[in-house]
Amino acid sequence: MKLAIDAWDPSYGSGTEGSALVPSDVPVDIAAEVPVGEWAPRSPVPATRPWPSVLFVDGIRRVEARAWITDGHGVTRQGICASYAAGAVRSNGVATVALVEVRRGMFCCAEGADDVVTDHGTFVLRATPADDPDTLSLALQRQMGDLEVTVAQAARAGSGDPREPVVVDGPLRQHRLLAGAVGYVKSLHRSYGPPLVLEVAGRLEPGQRTPLFVVGEGFTRWSWYLRLPGERTHPLAGIVRCEAAADLPAAEAAALADAASLSLPRYASRPHKDTRAPQNLYPIAGLERDLRRRLGDAGLLQRALRKAAAA
Repeated sequence: MKLAIDAWDPSYGSGTEGSALVPSDVPVDIAAEVPVGEWAPRSPVPATRPWPSVLFVDGIRRVEARAWITDGHGVTRQGICASYAAGAVRSNGVATVALVEVRRGMFCCAEGADDVVTDHGTFVLRATPADDPDTLSLALQRQMGDLEVTVAQAARAGSGDPREPVVVDGPLRQHRLLAGAVGYVKSLHRSYGPPLVLEVAGRLEPGQRTPLFVVGEGFTRWSWYLRLPGERTHPLAGIVRCEAAADLPAAEAAALADAASLSLPRYASRPHKDTRAPQNLYPIAGLERDLRRRLGDAGLLQRALRKAAAA
């Protein structure tokens, strides 16, 4: 018997489910950079240099209260009152918070619904097409993603460098139109392409990546797997998946992947400092803590919502 203990805090699930990754049903082209027969671990080309400055962007969300809204016809619909925030950390020798934005929203589809004004902030109405939990959650996620894009654009504009690399915590989604953005997927639940892809990923050394492959149909993007430094308890330990916009020419996408492979391992966390090491990069972990603090006290906000509802 061979036993491996995952370093991740179990409350976060797992960094990877190993061989149990659910195969994705989206189209995948693994011959986008090299022929299938040449698939093997790749190191950054010698001319590659690490990024001198990089923006790390992340967002968080929190449902403050469930709400029930009854319209003028006596029809009751459910909604959620939520807080969400997005921020950017710039690392250029030192890590500093470049920008943070906090929003509060009332997500529902009830006729006649309006903003909820409380003593501690206004929950702006965000109309949804339905009131089932999945629709409400998706609407909140979309608003948070849009806020991340706004923050990333503003933080980059403040640097004066329109090509400053941006690393987004999670898939690209709304960030796909942000030039030079890299999606950083630290928790793996799906596999892409034939078994060869994960077989090569399992052979990576720290700082190495797989060849590029193209994922998707309507929303396509370049993707690759990268290994971060850390204890290798199983073949996919320390493996993350990265994404880049599909409109990049193949050579530019490969150069971006090489630069990311040389740069991101420098920020890998250690188990004694982070329960999601090494995938939860230090700048992102610090930003998450700052964003949670800026959301405010959950108990105070819930009491304020109850007071507003009673009034």
